Amino acid sequence: MLANPKASGRTPSKKTTVEKDMVLEDPSSGFVGAVVRWENGLVVLEDRRGKTRSFPLGPGLWLEGQPVDLVAGPRAKTPRSLTHTASGSRRTPASEQRAKVALPSRIYVEGRHDAELVEKIWGDDLRHVGVVVEYLGGIDDLDAIVRDFAPEKGRRLGVLVDHLVQGTKETRIVDAVARGPYADHVFVTGHRFVDIWEAVLPQRVGLTEWPHIPKGTDWKSGICAHLGLPARDQKDIARAWQAILARVESWEHLDRRLVTEVEKLIDFVTQDGW
Repeated sequence: MLANPKASGRTPSKKTTVEKDMVLEDPSSGFVGAVVRWENGLVVLEDRRGKTRSFPLGPGLWLEGQPVDLVAGPRAKTPRSLTHTASGSRRTPASEQRAKVALPSRIYVEGRHDAELVEKIWGDDLRHVGVVVEYLGGIDDLDAIVRDFAPEKGRRLGVLVDHLVQGTKETRIVDAVARGPYADHVFVTGHRFVDIWEAVLPQRVGLTEWPHIPKGTDWKSGICAHLGLPARDQKDIARAWQAILARVESWEHLDRRLVTEVEKLIDFVTQDGW
């Protein structure tokens, strides 16, 4: 990592309680934004153009030109339904609520349930910036999909891959795309969950943790059995997912690792669109 000239080490970070609307700077990237939320070890900043980025609590950010060591404080009780989207972003005035004309950039999401979850939590934000999310059935042909899309400056492509684990066929496909001719304008990331269901905090469905399903047992069927739900066919599986999805009302009900990766994608595909 390149050293930041502002972080010379002479000024110790001051322990500071994070507060809503506090304006912070990430000295390594130059991103400046106001605090809109914090949860699960992350603080989310929103800049003057409405763009959001997540950073870990603790040292690393600056307040009024001085390094701070952020600690979580009590969160504001403002009703999110009136002031924020499900992802936690501020709602704009009614005159700005109309969805923009779609940008040429796109986000592809592998997995139907994955795409439904992204739409529920980030759909308002994506419509506001004019980014279309498309369902991707699988990534075996990802290289060809990227070539057909032909991303370029102003026409970026972001891809969220289901269960992206190091050493698998999927990581080799992703690595090949990252080395390909469109590498500067395509960003592929993913999550390590066995299934996107696992990205929902288990407490939302009455569990302390998601159970381990033994090999040889279909994971979704095993989860349904653990929750006391039928899993006789795909209709039962679909109904089980809808029951889980109904318990997810905001980003706070998701594992922060998924939140971080989705927000990285949104940042990437909107870089040329402002």
